[in-house]
Amino acid sequence: MERSAVFGGLQPNYLLYPSRNSSSLPFSDHRTRLPNFSPPPSLSLKLQKQVSSCFKAVSPFKRGAACSDTHSDTFELADIDWDGLGFAYVPTDYMYSMKCTKGGNFSKGELQRYGNIELNPSAGVLNYGQGLFEGLKAYRKEDGNLLLFRPEENAMRMIMGAERMCMPSPTIDQFVDAVKATVLANKRWVPPPGKGSLYIRPLLMGSGAVLGLAPAPEYTFLIYVSPVGNYFKEGVAPIHLIVEHELHRATPGGTGGVKTIGNYAAVLKAQSAAKARGFSDVLYLDCVHKKYLEEVSSCNIFVVKGNSISTPAIKGTILPGITRKSIIDVARSQGFQVLLGISLIIFDSMNDCATILLSLTSFRPKHVLHVAIGINSGVHFVDKSYQPCMTTDKHVLVEERLVTVDELLDADEVFCTGTAVVVSPVGSITYKGKRVSYGEEGFGAVSQQLYSVLTKLQMGLIEDKMNWTVELS
Repeated sequence: MERSAVFGGLQPNYLLYPSRNSSSLPFSDHRTRLPNFSPPPSLSLKLQKQVSSCFKAVSPFKRGAACSDTHSDTFELADIDWDGLGFAYVPTDYMYSMKCTKGGNFSKGELQRYGNIELNPSAGVLNYGQGLFEGLKAYRKEDGNLLLFRPEENAMRMIMGAERMCMPSPTIDQFVDAVKATVLANKRWVPPPGKGSLYIRPLLMGSGAVLGLAPAPEYTFLIYVSPVGNYFKEGVAPIHLIVEHELHRATPGGTGGVKTIGNYAAVLKAQSAAKARGFSDVLYLDCVHKKYLEEVSSCNIFVVKGNSISTPAIKGTILPGITRKSIIDVARSQGFQVLLGISLIIFDSMNDCATILLSLTSFRPKHVLHVAIGINSGVHFVDKSYQPCMTTDKHVLVEERLVTVDELLDADEVFCTGTAVVVSPVGSITYKGKRVSYGEEGFGAVSQQLYSVLTKLQMGLIEDKMNWTVELS
């Protein structure tokens, strides 16, 4: 069973259900030992007996000690208002921790009781922002089993981000195994089918002390989880965005394309101002021309016009969203023609940067749709030949390219994608005082179709022909 495989690989002193008074923390050498174990009082009496009997049957010092698979069937859901879930912090039972020194490799981690952590005031993450995070979800199926959605994609994105931030990173297998272990240890917090999901937050941070500007000498990989509902208070009702044209989320050559912690602090000022005015969130433009769409504070954006679905190409300032990638793949599976954007970065001897953005059709690579050449801060179109060859019955294109704010205002339909929001319809866009409405009914025809297929895949309601989900039992 998946449960036995995951827990069997943990360090022998991990705690499945230690006392709530345990002081075991990821930065402490102290460990709570049996037989002073007492199940949390919040568990049902039946579950307390099951857990206690399991701990009596195994030695705390035996590697791979775990409760039997029959024990997993006795878990009961946490006693919270599942219908009232929003996207807010709810403390759960366990977190996962793993450490590594600079230039070394991460070793096997362990589950710890969820709680506060200790950090040196001179830690790299506190002083110089040397940190990354990821976000993914687990869903509960009707049969009670749990589904993870594309965890290896998050692992690969963390590896890429860690390289940019001069940090070591867990391997893909270490990342995925840690996610599995954390979810299984907190399985009673996974909402019932249709009530939400368990949000999983992996963190990678420079936890070692460093005074001068330099990579930290030690790193900590940490995972915690929280049950969540909808990200926006509107739920699946349309959200309302304002276009920010003065403040910017990212700059060319910066860290906008990786999930580093500093990217999100930078949007708080504009986001707070927007929410104070009644908007749901902020849509950012490029910082050079201030006319090309980039992304919303924490999600990607798609624009529908006629037979074209467009999304800004990944070019270093936009996070390569996993839900964004999934929506493009779902569109392809639904018969939409997908046009892929490829970014090439070229440096000359003067250290000037020329970015050539080529949008090529995945069906007819010889057709070049756009060529943009930029040197330093300038971007100029030098060619714009566009004669796509339609190869599908739906005759709808999905393009990754530069998308202007004027195209946004002229769109038929707009929607956002992200791990937290999944797919969210946009009801209106406000730009320099001008408000454009796309309808208040909810999803448009295109976003409804893509949302329906994606969420059914995530929840295990349809066959996963993509091999995206990982089932835990």
